[in-house]
Amino acid sequence: MSCQLSVNVNAIAFLRNRRDLPWPSVEGLSRAALEAGAHGITVHPRPDERHIRRGDVTVLVNMLRKDWPGREFNIEGYPDERFLQLVEAEKPDQVTLVPDDPSQSTSDHGWDFAKDGERLKAIIARLHGSRFRVSLFVDPDPAAPAAAKAVGADRVEIYTGPYGGAFDPATLAREFDKVVATGKAAAKAGVGLNAGHDLTRENLPRLVAALPNLAEVSIGHAITADALMFGMAETVRLFRKAIAPAA
Repeated sequence: MSCQLSVNVNAIAFLRNRRDLPWPSVEGLSRAALEAGAHGITVHPRPDERHIRRGDVTVLVNMLRKDWPGREFNIEGYPDERFLQLVEAEKPDQVTLVPDDPSQSTSDHGWDFAKDGERLKAIIARLHGSRFRVSLFVDPDPAAPAAAKAVGADRVEIYTGPYGGAFDPATLAREFDKVVATGKAAAKAGVGLNAGHDLTRENLPRLVAALPNLAEVSIGHAITADALMFGMAETVRLFRKAIAPAA
């Protein structure tokens, strides 16, 4: 299995929303990413629309279906009724459920299956009724993939923030081992594997090499930051190189 790259365009929308202007263009930069070989586009709409807006979701879905058939659209979000209705209206390829409080600036923890398992089971059954692939955001914990499988998830997305944000060698090694153990547990549990948060061109190759079952990485902040230096198309090419298996 080769790891695929999904470009999260939330940071682009956040930058656009600083002014009442249509640029930088979320659609235009998504097109540039797809033209450079990105496998998909990820959005995480929040109720206050501080970055991705409801209208952006419709524009991106229509663009992908018309011009990029076969590429994937992933919607992340907290599964309240408003979010579920958005998903059912827009029909993405993958729905990634996160346990965020609406006021959070970004996702920073995985699901508590002891507390939320039964509710997740019902929500996932509803999403499966519309034939969506469902991924659950999980902490780097080897027990999490089996718990996600038990409530019906197709994939898990490991929260890699502690790994991506670690710079002390001992901490980096410890967090890397947690992510790898969780990824291997996903293979054993029979669920697909995604990863995301604070992943960069520098810390991706080691992770991809250790987890041959890693299907997808969803990256926004680092891609947006690098795109300021290299441009979106070249940045996507650089990230694709970072996740390519070593020759």
